[in-house]
Amino acid sequence: MDDPLPEQMRAAGTTLLGALDDSARTRATHRFDDDAARRWLEYRPRPRPGVCLADLDRAGRKAAHRLLATALSPAAYAQAMAVVALEEVLDRAEGWRRGRHSGDYWVAVFGDPARDDRWAWRFEGHHLSVSMTVVDDQVSPAPVFLGANPAAVRHAGHPVSRPLGVEEDLGRALLDAIGPAGRAAAIVADDAPADIVSATRPRVAGQIAPLGVPADRLGPTGRALLDQLVAVYLDRLPPQLAAREARRLAGGPLHFAWAGPTGPGQRHYYRVQGEDLLIEYDNTADDGNHAHTVLRRPASDFGADVLAAHHAEAHG
Repeated sequence: MDDPLPEQMRAAGTTLLGALDDSARTRATHRFDDDAARRWLEYRPRPRPGVCLADLDRAGRKAAHRLLATALSPAAYAQAMAVVALEEVLDRAEGWRRGRHSGDYWVAVFGDPARDDRWAWRFEGHHLSVSMTVVDDQVSPAPVFLGANPAAVRHAGHPVSRPLGVEEDLGRALLDAIGPAGRAAAIVADDAPADIVSATRPRVAGQIAPLGVPADRLGPTGRALLDQLVAVYLDRLPPQLAAREARRLAGGPLHFAWAGPTGPGQRHYYRVQGEDLLIEYDNTADDGNHAHTVLRRPASDFGADVLAAHHAEAHG
């Protein structure tokens, strides 16, 4: 096999289901054609399809994490683990009132990874949602959501925890680098939206307007920073998937939009859009110390691209 990733996911998914007892396996598994459960994105602390890691034994939890690790680069996996750990930090900050728990993450498998040509899986909880679809040994990634609350924990003026710092810093550096004319085109609103615009919708129809400034109107420095920003989000994926997505986007149109004040510590938002690409970053809640970020492929989320290819081949 040219790409070992589908087989790695298949093996990890099979190992996970084998590590669960009958009750947990029943909660974890769903039909692949259960679109309501499979096309699911929820980054708030709500009930969700799947089995909770807190209800699994040590082997089951480790198997779930190993499945998650097949979908993320080492750096993104570290970010995800920092997001999970923040549940305990947030619970303490809230006076332990809500009972947040770093085990409150769910894993769901759709179809049978050991036998089926079409199967999918998701690892999800508060501020983390990673969905992968595998069809005919092709992996379709997205949505991939990472959030952080608090976005930054500081001591004596220095960051102790800042899982999404690179995403914020590069977005701000890009805005600074494009100059007054570029900023006038990029800034689409004086106030940032309350959340990412795509929210938890299972489908994102078309591009989000206004688009902001097109990449071909940026100077060399601005364009290089935009490319770096896109790469940060693509590099959440394993190298082979990130490289594939980068090739797909190469030479295509990109737009960058910003909403809200431009100064540090203020509520702000940005997005990048391209051909079947939507990147959103929002840091508005809790006085600008609560970040949401997402990588989506609007026409291909939840495996729509590989499923379309599968159906076209099957029906000739």
